[in-house]
Amino acid sequence: MNPPACPEEAGVGGPLLAFRNVSKQYAGFTLDNVSFSLPRGYIGGLIGPNGAGKTTIVKLLLNLVHRDSGEIDVAGMDPARQEVAVKQRLGFVHEAPSYYDHLSLDAIGAFVGRFYPTWDAARYASLLRAFDLPSRQRFGLLSRGMRTKGALALALAHRAELLVLDEPTAGLDPVFRRSLIEQLAEYVSDGRASVLLSTHITSDLERIADFITFVRAGRLVLSATRDELARQWAIVRGGPELLHDETRKLLAGYESGPHGVAALTPDAPALRRKLARQSVLVEPATLEDIMYYAGRSC
Repeated sequence: MNPPACPEEAGVGGPLLAFRNVSKQYAGFTLDNVSFSLPRGYIGGLIGPNGAGKTTIVKLLLNLVHRDSGEIDVAGMDPARQEVAVKQRLGFVHEAPSYYDHLSLDAIGAFVGRFYPTWDAARYASLLRAFDLPSRQRFGLLSRGMRTKGALALALAHRAELLVLDEPTAGLDPVFRRSLIEQLAEYVSDGRASVLLSTHITSDLERIADFITFVRAGRLVLSATRDELARQWAIVRGGPELLHDETRKLLAGYESGPHGVAALTPDAPALRRKLARQSVLVEPATLEDIMYYAGRSC
């Protein structure tokens, strides 16, 4: 199954971030020829099971590892050749933020701000208050959720053009998770900045992601807009007729059991036409459905 065109090729506009045929090989794992892009003013979700390649993609973007082939473009620059300039435009929040544990959030902000020409100390102080963070507390004494909030304040305070968030809602309470989603939506609303959000919590992406990129075992499964997913991808439930040779060509994965077959299709309109006279149920696929069924039993 061929992945859909990159978003900028689909007429959305020029990308702020683009991976073009990027590969990276390790012992026992290969990120294989991955392409996706994200225009300015949008939120992109990066999903996949553990070991799928999400962390490798983030490390390549941050130039923490070097690609074997392909191109990476951030605001017209290559992170491998223009690392400082690219990183000055990025904000990064890791699943387990790590800074100097003996420093307070105030001190960390004063230190980190020196590296960013666009650092806004007043905005940083305002974010700490908004996140209800103790600005004079040593970082090492903060809870996991507070550490994440502090890292997010640092990322937002220099008005990064691209926010890269790696499992940012892990360890956060539902109230702040909802607040974070609202902040990210507001952050991209003026069309200047974009967000790449890598997460296992697909419900967060269902609410805010404009684009979804799904990788599994180092390969791109899909890269599409949320509207494209809603139109094209579906779960179909029925009997053994779903597994006939002609129908199976339209499936991306399935699971069969004593109560019938549940299958994932990337072409719901074609499958509906094929099974027009059959008793089947076709319903929109959630991101969780796509992650669960893609490649299953095929």
